[in-house]
Amino acid sequence: MLKLLKLEYYKNLNYKPFRVFTILYFAILIALLFIGLVDLNVFGGTVNLKEQGIYNFPEIWNFTTWIVALLKIFLGLIIVFSISQEFTNRMFKQNTIDGLSRKEFISSKLLTITIFTTVSTLIVFIITMFLGHQYSKVTDASKIYAEVYYIGNYFVKLFTFFSFLMFLSVLLRKSMFVFLGFFAYWVAEKILAGLEAYQKLTGMQGEQRKAVLENDFFITSMLPLESMSNLIPNPLMRLNMLKVMGVKYDAHYPTESMIACIIWSVIFIGGSYWILRKRDW
Repeated sequence: MLKLLKLEYYKNLNYKPFRVFTILYFAILIALLFIGLVDLNVFGGTVNLKEQGIYNFPEIWNFTTWIVALLKIFLGLIIVFSISQEFTNRMFKQNTIDGLSRKEFISSKLLTITIFTTVSTLIVFIITMFLGHQYSKVTDASKIYAEVYYIGNYFVKLFTFFSFLMFLSVLLRKSMFVFLGFFAYWVAEKILAGLEAYQKLTGMQGEQRKAVLENDFFITSMLPLESMSNLIPNPLMRLNMLKVMGVKYDAHYPTESMIACIIWSVIFIGGSYWILRKRDW
């Protein structure tokens, strides 16, 4: 493992896009976690997210992980560039000539993904605890860790997303093709989800429609991007202004999405290794 870690370190240290996007990602991540401390101008009015309760326990775990998860594309760019340059610069071929096995290549990339995901998760956890203890109006010990599972969900979401990008990078090799392939898949998944929703909801109105959306099982919710999204639901429904209006939020653990993400991670990692073994490089 130490050998692979050193190999990845020396490869990426001299790769400028890797350094630039790494610095950008962690700088913006930290800045976003403190967004609730400033007043935001929304539709001509001023909104302070701290006053809306985003730093209250246990909601803070949902808010912080959802907000910083929006930045995963920055770290995704690092993963794509890191892997694509291996094929563009023929580094992969040279490494295999020098004795690096395909299994070790995948392991080295997984090691990079795991390190980035772990560091990002730790930063979010530490800053969330700091902000919560500083600004939360809820101090009950039982509430502080009631939804800490969102940190674990955040880790799995990032790891699955990066595994997906690794698979696309190994499959398509060039970074431009990877981004186009990702966009095409995202559109295709949205179309499939829309078609399934249309089929289930046609002719339904009001409470019946709402009941189907809340209780029925949607096959497309198990697709990669959708299952990742479901791990951390949009927390805006938990703002104080919506609570005053009588909007209720029911927190429940997304077990099905968690299982789906773990399965997709295994598929993407196994698929990447299979492509490396079968393709004539």
